[in-house]
Amino acid sequence: MELTPGKVAVVTGAASGIGFALAERFARAGLDVVLADIERPALEAAEQKIAAIGVRTLAVPTDVSDEAAVQALAAAAVDRFGAVHLLCNNAGVVSTADPWFGPVTSWEWVLGVNLWGVIHGIRAFLPVMASQAESHIVNTASIAGLLPGLDPRYDATKHAVVAISEDLYRAMRLATLPVGVSVLCPGWVHTGVLDAARNWPASLGEVPPQAFTSEVTLPHLRRVIDEGMAPEAVADLVADAVAAGRFWIFTSQEFVDIAARRWQNVAAGRDPDLDLDIPGLPPARQLAAEIQQLLAGLSTDSAGE
Repeated sequence: MELTPGKVAVVTGAASGIGFALAERFARAGLDVVLADIERPALEAAEQKIAAIGVRTLAVPTDVSDEAAVQALAAAAVDRFGAVHLLCNNAGVVSTADPWFGPVTSWEWVLGVNLWGVIHGIRAFLPVMASQAESHIVNTASIAGLLPGLDPRYDATKHAVVAISEDLYRAMRLATLPVGVSVLCPGWVHTGVLDAARNWPASLGEVPPQAFTSEVTLPHLRRVIDEGMAPEAVADLVADAVAAGRFWIFTSQEFVDIAARRWQNVAAGRDPDLDLDIPGLPPARQLAAEIQQLLAGLSTDSAGE
């Protein structure tokens, strides 16, 4: 689907990071843009910047984990512009709480945004998009959707988004509906995702404390994310994929190659690789040693009390 003036794009998580870059890229192509985000002040600021490009905009505060809110987003977009040609289910969060010993609310939050947000987005917009001459849906997953090892909550949701996207792609093709589908699986991108807890929902109670191991992992993650690809470059890749009708959108062949080797091990029935090195991070053995040293210190402190 060509990105041409007069078409309408909807982007969730549009107030910052990849979402804002997508909104800006589509606006520069002449599309009218509907921006959705849960962070109201940032959303208002983002809309002002996009509107300054010279296109029509609409900002809709939206909690994508809430089905009714996403349905309201779809209704507002259609009411304002009469159509939706491009939908980017992009909103996503990461929790730094302990996934195994911390409260289950961290799981509820990540699954609510990363997984249910995509499900709600597809279900809310698909009836409108399927009735048009052409349209396209882009679901933001992650390379973590093909290569686990970052965080079990995040990995689980991104694997699910990849699977949902493939199923949707097949369904649209088999039903001969005019809806293209792409899945974005980026590696490291320079965003503020590690600070997503700023939008922790009050309905889930207090923000869980960070995992003890975050003392080791977070500095490494912040560094590699700070050094990651610019969101604007990711947005260009997305725009190219939409125009070409291409399903897979990758930002790092190195990550893809590692994921492919993992699947070779899966096919051979081998146990998961404990020494899987992730690009940009210290070697797996070094990280493991740092974490074991930290845990040993905590055990010693506890024994001395």
